[in-house]
Amino acid sequence: MTDSDKIRVLIVDDIPETRENIRKVLQFENDVEVIAVGRTGKEGIELARETKPDVILMDINMPDMDGIIATEMIRRTNNFSQIIILSVQNDPNYMRRAMLAGARDFLAKPPSVDELTSAIRRAGRMAHDERAKAPVPRQSSSGGPAVMSTAGLGLGKVIVVYSPKGGTGCTTLAVNLSLILHNDETPVILVDGNLQFGDVTVFLNEQSKYSVADLAPRADELDPEVVDEVTVVHSLSKVRILPGPTRPEYAENVTGDQFAKVLNYLRRMYSYIVVDTSSTLTDAVLAAIDMADLIVLLTTQEIPAIKNARLFFDLADVLKIDRRRIVFAMNRYDKRIGITAEKIGESFKHEVTALLPFEDRVVIPSVNRGRPFVLDDKSKPIARAILALAEIIRARINEFSQSEQAQEQAVGIKMSRFAKR
Repeated sequence: MTDSDKIRVLIVDDIPETRENIRKVLQFENDVEVIAVGRTGKEGIELARETKPDVILMDINMPDMDGIIATEMIRRTNNFSQIIILSVQNDPNYMRRAMLAGARDFLAKPPSVDELTSAIRRAGRMAHDERAKAPVPRQSSSGGPAVMSTAGLGLGKVIVVYSPKGGTGCTTLAVNLSLILHNDETPVILVDGNLQFGDVTVFLNEQSKYSVADLAPRADELDPEVVDEVTVVHSLSKVRILPGPTRPEYAENVTGDQFAKVLNYLRRMYSYIVVDTSSTLTDAVLAAIDMADLIVLLTTQEIPAIKNARLFFDLADVLKIDRRRIVFAMNRYDKRIGITAEKIGESFKHEVTALLPFEDRVVIPSVNRGRPFVLDDKSKPIARAILALAEIIRARINEFSQSEQAQEQAVGIKMSRFAKR
């Protein structure tokens, strides 16, 4: 075995005995090499940037910085290193936070030798695969300097399209929105989160013998080849599709935790993960909403849909969902109806950001043909409205990213000042 084939490991733990014990265990593994150790979260971030390890073993409780925060900061700039969180607290909430931050695995301290080495090897294979598939610099169309695809930079953003009332047009919006957001720089995967009666493949005139139910049991050991095998490429737009189960009874084979892990893994491969959902708040839908960077909440001018939208806003407040992450959209909008967007916005204390006009003569034939209308004529009012919504989504996500980066810089400055004292 050559050095390049070995799994290069960085250990980050504030307890010297733990660091040394892990190092001693791993020195007997011929395919694993410990390349550095860090004592704090800040050291872990700096060493990850300098050494670019395949696998990082990250303690969760450290004096200067939570291991989960350190994980999130590392994953923003390093999409190759796979992070395994180690914690004495085997708590599902810690596990969920770790996975949302971009961790590859979560092990309770002290892990057994077999458990630790197996997790490192799984993560190491993933790191090597992602390095092999790294985007190659290419010349810009203007003849300027080479640029990199953003697919390989940072974590992708999860966009959940949801309505608490069935029949409001979530699938139509999710499908057409995915096609608009997708390009060479920002690849998109469209995930059918309606696990019982999903129609995403029908809307795109595609078929697949595999579905998310085939990925769910392997949620802890996914790799790009498995994802490519299960997903479908839309023949016209080249958007990737992760279909829902082929039969309603298969939905119960996908847990909320598995669905969250699948979405979290897809964030490493795609710039946008657009999730179509059912109106019922199943475990999978709740998992998607919980980890969403942005929720597109869809309603219509019908009283039942408006009533349910109000209930969702109340639930969002209980779940402590930041309302800035909810883009409120009204579908099938007809200005002749007295229930206006302005009235709804005032009543809900949340602006209706997008109005999607009533155009059944465009939408229904599009659905029946399995050909999204944004492919044919972007000048139609409904297509223009979804184009505008896509720009709102991009701008909102960029705004959040800049705010998070500013917070990280502020944390870094404070830590630097503290270290100088």
